[in-house]
Amino acid sequence: MDSINSMLGINAVLGIISHIFFIAVTFYALQGLMYEKIFKKGKVFQIQILLIFISIALGTTVSRFFLEFTKWSQQLQYLF
Repeated sequence: MDSINSMLGINAVLGIISHIFFIAVTFYALQGLMYEKIFKKGKVFQIQILLIFISIALGTTVSRFFLEFTKWSQQLQYLF
């Protein structure tokens, strides 16, 4: 029972780290876009909030993909 709890804890930590990492990478990547041409001038705070939300959405999606891909890869051993 303790090994199951420790595996759940390890998976939780890996999930949190993965999400934070990919959200940060997404936020960094989005910094390369030129938002001044899309948004009104002087709306810096609103643009930053939107960037944070987009970063969370994309980063979480990418993180889930990698976490599930890793889980599926580990489960392939049960196929053979």
